Amino acid sequence: MSTQGRLTICQISDIHCGSPYFIPDLLERSILEINDLDPTAVVVSGDLTNAGYRQEYEQAAEYIRRFRCEHLMVIPGNHDSRNVGYVHFERLFGERYSVIDFEDAIMVGVDSSEPDLNDGRVGREHYGFIHESFAGAEEKLKIFVVHHHLIPIPGTGRERNIVFDAGDVLELLADTEVDLVLSGHKHVPYSWRLENMFIVNAGTASTTRLRGNTRPCYNIIEVENERVRVFRKYPFRERELVVDFNAETHEYYHYEEIQGDGRPGNRRQRRLIT
Repeated sequence: MSTQGRLTICQISDIHCGSPYFIPDLLERSILEINDLDPTAVVVSGDLTNAGYRQEYEQAAEYIRRFRCEHLMVIPGNHDSRNVGYVHFERLFGERYSVIDFEDAIMVGVDSSEPDLNDGRVGREHYGFIHESFAGAEEKLKIFVVHHHLIPIPGTGRERNIVFDAGDVLELLADTEVDLVLSGHKHVPYSWRLENMFIVNAGTASTTRLRGNTRPCYNIIEVENERVRVFRKYPFRERELVVDFNAETHEYYHYEEIQGDGRPGNRRQRRLIT
């Protein structure tokens, strides 16, 4: 927990070093903005590279080292597992499965990538690790980090981008009372509520490989007492609140842009008290 009693987690995803669409200024600006927040943790949720090559990994690692944060969680994405890229990942970033345990929260990250495939899976062989990590967390806020989608995202084409074992993973997360899922993959920022769990997808932070009216962005998660607020932050621009919920009472506010409408601020609000 920070000195102000607030847990701040910044999630950046799909930076794609080595891609012809990669914009260094966007990533450099995002890093500066995140460092100014003095976050408790930074999450890089996959697709650090374009094709998993050594030089792309070296470039990504150089950028990621600029985050001034004690707690850093990095997981690979499907692009990172191309061309045996996972060996470079492990050399530069360590384990592909990790846990960060805070005073009032726990965050579990897993690798959902498959070598040379865009499709993903978590894998039954890792369910025990996930269950045990969350089962011992008691009343802490539970956060799960994965690159691929667990639930379809609007504006991403055919629904083939969720992990193959999404149903089993969702059941596992519901059984262990996970509060928040952070993911990336298709560069479309969006959020869903499923039972008492919010699934928040990040966009691409530093490329112009964008769909429709989406813009480069990353997420800021602020946790204070039982309240969790998720903001979408645009480099060089403002941030906007997308999710606001109480992890104990499950009261929530949910804001999303109206699909197909690129006008800033044109969003719908949902509210429920349980």
